[in-house]
Amino acid sequence: MKRKKKRTDRHVQVGSVSRSGRQTLKSYRICALPILNRIIARSGIEKFLGQYVREDDRCTIPPSVGTVVLLKNFLTSRQPIYGVSEWACRHAPEQLGLSEEGVRSLNDDRVGRCLDRLFEADRRSLLLATITHVIKEFGVSLDELHNDSTTITFSGDYKEASEERLQVFGKSTRLITWGHNKDHRPDLKQLLYTLTVTRDGAVPVNFECGDGNLTDDQTHQATWDLVCQLAGGPDFLYVADSKLATEKNMAHIHQRGGRFVTVLPRTRSEDKAFRFRLAVEQITWTPLCSRATSDGQHEDEVLISSGSEITKEGYRLLWFHSSRKATLDAAARSKKILRTIRSLEDLRHRLGSPRTRHTDESKVTAAVEKCLAEGEAAAWIRVEVARNDHERYRQSTPGRPGKNTEYRREVKARFDLRFEVDHAAVAQSAKEDGVFPLVSNDTRLTATEILAAYKRQSSIEKRFSQLKTDYQLAPVFLKAPHRIEAMLCVYFFALLVQAIFERELRRGLKEEGSKSLKLYPEERECRAPTARKAIDLFENVQRHEFFGSPSAEPQRFPTELSRVQKRVLRLLGVPSSDYGA
Repeated sequence: MKRKKKRTDRHVQVGSVSRSGRQTLKSYRICALPILNRIIARSGIEKFLGQYVREDDRCTIPPSVGTVVLLKNFLTSRQPIYGVSEWACRHAPEQLGLSEEGVRSLNDDRVGRCLDRLFEADRRSLLLATITHVIKEFGVSLDELHNDSTTITFSGDYKEASEERLQVFGKSTRLITWGHNKDHRPDLKQLLYTLTVTRDGAVPVNFECGDGNLTDDQTHQATWDLVCQLAGGPDFLYVADSKLATEKNMAHIHQRGGRFVTVLPRTRSEDKAFRFRLAVEQITWTPLCSRATSDGQHEDEVLISSGSEITKEGYRLLWFHSSRKATLDAAARSKKILRTIRSLEDLRHRLGSPRTRHTDESKVTAAVEKCLAEGEAAAWIRVEVARNDHERYRQSTPGRPGKNTEYRREVKARFDLRFEVDHAAVAQSAKEDGVFPLVSNDTRLTATEILAAYKRQSSIEKRFSQLKTDYQLAPVFLKAPHRIEAMLCVYFFALLVQAIFERELRRGLKEEGSKSLKLYPEERECRAPTARKAIDLFENVQRHEFFGSPSAEPQRFPTELSRVQKRVLRLLGVPSSDYGA
């Protein structure tokens, strides 16, 4: 019988070490950690984690400290949980808030326990306390808030988490299951991630993690109530997409003295009535304003429908026409038509093959409908299925044919497609290009102000983009649903720190009277510096410690900062001494 090998703790070397005799050189990465430490400290994240996340006797590292280490990992170089230990060993321990022994003891199991404690904590109170402090500390305005949601896609099975809610530490986990996937992966399971950001710097102030099959319209009332606690009342403008425009959601906000701006859904009767009048050319447009597009290369002329309209609930209904949106709508329609035509041509080629499997008219019709549905161009393409019977004669009996050989007639059904673009339908659809309706209960705002508030909704999309690209949220490399929920909370803190980073950097530029910062290669100017670019700018910063002998004090040699790096520190109010300069 073989004996099991005794498990021994692995030796972890902190920093990179070079030795020559008794002389030793240790190198540590510093990167942007001093800047991030300042922002995290001012935000009070570690302080409030210490208050709301209970200690664990099995953890040699306090859960609040371990969570902040994970947060710094997400901000600088996103690693899976099992890679955090190796990442930490390359960095200066004091920048991570750890000792060298603490860095050596860091592993995926300890990080996982930190996530356990975070899931167990009262996360709503934790977020409320943190955001309240951030608002006061950084002077963030809550006059206008934007809400939207995205899906976090999972490629694993997660069978237990998709069938019923699991009970962990006395709490129910979310359902990781199928829903309307916004990543266009209906074959994969998901969670719903709802985010609320401010107009002032797109600073995240709330997030919710919902079941994968939860619809967006069910999240707004609870979100609005929570944001009211942050703002100290309902006197703020709440902007959201068309899922807010339900009778219950709008009434919930309006009856409590709140204000909102949203988009009228296409399913509403008011929408159908207006588009009918638009089709018969009964709508008069009035010039409203001229706006520069986000790329700065186009001019957007915006018109507004004459006359006042209201929804059936009595809220303001404004119809706008955007010249830029009209161009984009026409281009999108042309793209759909071309894509569908290619799909139909491919189907026709397969129908003409001698080995085609489409020998039944119902199957051919179903294949045509599938092409039109996937291409989203059924309204603009006319398709006709033509049947062409092919006949042939074969011997009734085997053997060589002779004068008395009998033949039988066989008829095989073959199909062909005839399709063309319905130009009349295209022209009719073109009348709706660039048209969109907005609903608001705020009677004090002008039409231009309502339009501007809606256009600022795109700021939240940038946060979702950063969540899935900069931080590479998917895949999550975790199996336990409760740890996934806790990790999503850490990602919210990462978005919060990044947003504050960007806001402070851009405010510094404005106060300095500058318009740009040389963050791009070849010292090209950047007019809207992002936290990701600034963090990458400090990627090469290190600290070297030279030991002449084991008992001697080390000599420290920090990386000399460049002019751009020093300027970023100055704009953020971070002293160069944090980098040993």
